[in-house]
Amino acid sequence: MICDNLSVNELGHLCFAGHDTGELAAKYGTPLYLMDEDKIREKCRKYVNAMRSYLPKGSMALYASKAASFKKMYEIILEEGMGADVVSSGEIYTAMKAHFPLSNAFFHSNNKTDWDIDFAIKNGIGYFVVDSREELIVINDTAKKYGISQKVLLRLTPGIDTHTYEAVNTGKVDSKFGTAIETGQAKDITSLALSLENITLSGFHCHIGSQVFDSDTFCRGARIMLEFISHIKNSFGYYPSLLDLGGGYGVRYTENDPEGLDIEKEIRGLSECLYSICQELSITCPPILMEPGRSIVGDAGMTLYTVGSLKCIPGYKNYVSVDGGMTDNPRYALYGSAYTIYNALKMNCERTLVADVAGRCCESGDIIGIDISLPECKRGDIIAVLTTGAYNYSMASNYNRLTRPPVVMLRNDGTSYIAVKRETLEYLTENDI
Repeated sequence: MICDNLSVNELGHLCFAGHDTGELAAKYGTPLYLMDEDKIREKCRKYVNAMRSYLPKGSMALYASKAASFKKMYEIILEEGMGADVVSSGEIYTAMKAHFPLSNAFFHSNNKTDWDIDFAIKNGIGYFVVDSREELIVINDTAKKYGISQKVLLRLTPGIDTHTYEAVNTGKVDSKFGTAIETGQAKDITSLALSLENITLSGFHCHIGSQVFDSDTFCRGARIMLEFISHIKNSFGYYPSLLDLGGGYGVRYTENDPEGLDIEKEIRGLSECLYSICQELSITCPPILMEPGRSIVGDAGMTLYTVGSLKCIPGYKNYVSVDGGMTDNPRYALYGSAYTIYNALKMNCERTLVADVAGRCCESGDIIGIDISLPECKRGDIIAVLTTGAYNYSMASNYNRLTRPPVVMLRNDGTSYIAVKRETLEYLTENDI
């Protein structure tokens, strides 16, 4: 199996984090998001311990909240010693409600509104990751209003193509994110930041993209960033106290993805690369920030559905339709993302059916997976979609006025609990007038 928290019990049922998925579906209903709390904590500790062991003092792992943002996640990362990467006032507010210290939060977004900036500063955000000159000026003016000097990182684009999905490739020169080094604009915005009275420039940030399975791409990005830092030091006499290399380590969605990503090994390799480059440039390696999201929660998640119908079109196509779809997992519709999909209660049965797993929305593109090999399916069967911990709950919608599923946390002691309640029909009209 693609994840080490999966097994099959004597009944032939798929188990996740030691829990029978059939029993979970019966207890909590479907569609149902499951999250393996122990796996999440294990991944957090791997980053925290590896960065503490191999990177300069003051380095820190920041959980990329956009992967899955709800109160329990902020409680977990606080307990595990991580900071937070937040991308909206909503994520900031959720962190606040979980009593997460905003001093350890870094506020991203390529287009923060004036309201966002005011809200974040008023509530004590630790750092802004600044995406543009306009944003930098508004932060300076707002910080002046509150009588503070606001710490910022400048988001730069190093011009790295990671060969991932185009929609999640964020490090290229022509990305909507950040300020390009290649064009000279990064140097200009650095000069501006250093000139503003209510701005404290703490360092630089880059993000090269997602689903990266080795540190080579991070090393290429780091070289560009460190060369830029050396140039800035020579030009302005400024040296950063932080360098944020972003996130992006991948997880296994299918058997075709690389297996066994060793976080400690990758960070150790990255550290060797960083120190080597710094020695070459005659500079000191600054404390490093990294922003894991998918690699923290991806394989800690699973989604369960109930089959509604099997449609066979002889000579053409078979469809297994389930009680969720693009409202709780839009990633196939957005990127064509592949998943591993099982008939959860028939794990020992021969897979004689090839079908597309379709959602319930009135939308032809509402597909979760194509040409999936399954045992024969019938109404009431339970379908499990693996590796849905990242960008599933967080991207869910109420399209077709469907309610979003609950998030149930699983522990390896056999207990489970609801972290996010299932939405009700009443919820759908709460804001209607």
